[in-house]
Amino acid sequence: MPTPGEDLTGYLESYPREMAFADDPVAVLDRYHTPDYTCYNDGARLDRAALLAHVQPIRRRGITAVRVEVQDAMVQGDQAAARYTLIAETRKGRTLTTEVYLFGRLAPDGRLTRVDQITRIP
Repeated sequence: MPTPGEDLTGYLESYPREMAFADDPVAVLDRYHTPDYTCYNDGARLDRAALLAHVQPIRRRGITAVRVEVQDAMVQGDQAAARYTLIAETRKGRTLTTEVYLFGRLAPDGRLTRVDQITRIP
């Protein structure tokens, strides 16, 4: 599997789906992020433990499909930026759509070490 530094679009398309459906979300997190990874989502700090706790309700809620439409993605040196739309389908037939604006810092091995993102529900 390529790292976010090697294929940012591939990461954006596969990571949400893997976290929602993989048997081992810890392995997924480790594949793409450093051990000290921190995400700031709409100003809220999510460290590794908080991020894993955050995905548990999503995994239990009955998400049946996740897809990502990437509008823009770029990597330059140790920085990454993207604009994409996350679309999730629920067991109850609801469609959840979120626009995401991501700014990331990459470790030398290409994994993400920090992400600052802003989201908007259209």
